[in-house]
Amino acid sequence: MRQSGIVSFFDAIPDPRRGEGQRHDKTFILLLTLMSIMCGANGYRAVGDFIKTNRAALLRSFKPHKDRLPSFDTVRRLLISIDFNQLSDAFYAWAKTKVRLRKGEWLSMDGKALGGTMSNYKGPQQRFLILVSMYCSRSGLSLALSKVDSSKQSEGAVVPALIEALGIQGVVFTLDALHCQKKQ
Repeated sequence: MRQSGIVSFFDAIPDPRRGEGQRHDKTFILLLTLMSIMCGANGYRAVGDFIKTNRAALLRSFKPHKDRLPSFDTVRRLLISIDFNQLSDAFYAWAKTKVRLRKGEWLSMDGKALGGTMSNYKGPQQRFLILVSMYCSRSGLSLALSKVDSSKQSEGAVVPALIEALGIQGVVFTLDALHCQKKQ
């Protein structure tokens, strides 16, 4: 059986919620979240606004149980509880079915600090989360993501590990100056 739709990859992610009281399927919530992000939503409330704004079309297209759509609170609770690495792995597995890398192709990797994640503002060791992404210039797609907690590791250590874990060979990686340091 060949799986190619992202829904089948979302289905493979374990649902961290308890079974009692669930009104909305985890995969349905992830699909709505992805759709809203693709339309420019940035944050839980924006995802909720997307769902409200497109309610009629979403009900018509997906025909959810009892014509109910998740609120931004439901989306938020699921996204907070879902394992980032499992979601990232599922996304990468799906992306591999859609993007065929050619020998000599250019992939860009960079990390960006996530707004609103900083703590210990005045201390010598500020703590924040960094999202490292791998981007394919030809297809215009992000192929992989990795989350970095600045208090535990650095972007410089995560990038080589991500490249090695993905097993990508024969391509050219572009990285910023942070990755041009000699090991000490």
